[in-house]
Amino acid sequence: MQVYRLPVLSDNYIFLLHDPDSHTAAVVDPARSQPVLDQLRSLGAELTAIFNTHHHSDHIGGNQELIDRFPQIKVYGGAEDRGRIPGQQVYLQAGDRVSFANRTAEVFFLPGHTKAHIAYYFPPSNPSEIGELFCGDTLFAGGCGRLKEGTPAQMLASLAQLRNLPDSTRVWCAHEYTLNNLQFALTVDGDNPDLQQRFAEVKEARSRSQPTIPSSIGLEKSTNPFLRWDFPNIQSAANTSDPVQTFARLRGMKDRF
Repeated sequence: MQVYRLPVLSDNYIFLLHDPDSHTAAVVDPARSQPVLDQLRSLGAELTAIFNTHHHSDHIGGNQELIDRFPQIKVYGGAEDRGRIPGQQVYLQAGDRVSFANRTAEVFFLPGHTKAHIAYYFPPSNPSEIGELFCGDTLFAGGCGRLKEGTPAQMLASLAQLRNLPDSTRVWCAHEYTLNNLQFALTVDGDNPDLQQRFAEVKEARSRSQPTIPSSIGLEKSTNPFLRWDFPNIQSAANTSDPVQTFARLRGMKDRF
């Protein structure tokens, strides 16, 4: 399974999954249709599935045009998003499985950013593969999504699920927010040498307009304050040792940053 990162809008990424053996493709969160159509044409591939993580317009904006172009495709999304995702046919819950390119993804239910948010995790099926996580707006490189419909406790539990994945897992998050996220992270975890190094590398990459996605779970665990709610220095910055309060205060600080 090949993953193509397609930049769109001001800072979104669409992810096109390609199976070169069957000349088929699936797309994660098509904000717009044209970049997907262009990539499909370049690959000579047929679109067979849309995997939506949640209902926000910058994740589903291309659904209907892709459905019109490929009437046989299946549209997947969370069960709680019924009626909010154009063309949705498959209503997924925690622990469900979806397959593409001879790989099977586990569905995670991740309320917080929205009440219905899900993610797709393709674990490695052999030693030569790396796990692939498509997490929408729940976990970002260096940050996490805003709480639009969920609670801090829900979001903390959602992030805890992702933190438990293998460190090598690649994190395909849907926005290029990394530089700003790390600038905030330095305000609460500034003595972290891993974070300092990552910030320097990301600043250099973004100065050349290079993408910072994918990240990895291991990198996020060592540098993302929203996965470090149980570290004493992060709790000190939040002025509490309670995990949910630590997360909630961090999220509030980032909202005002």
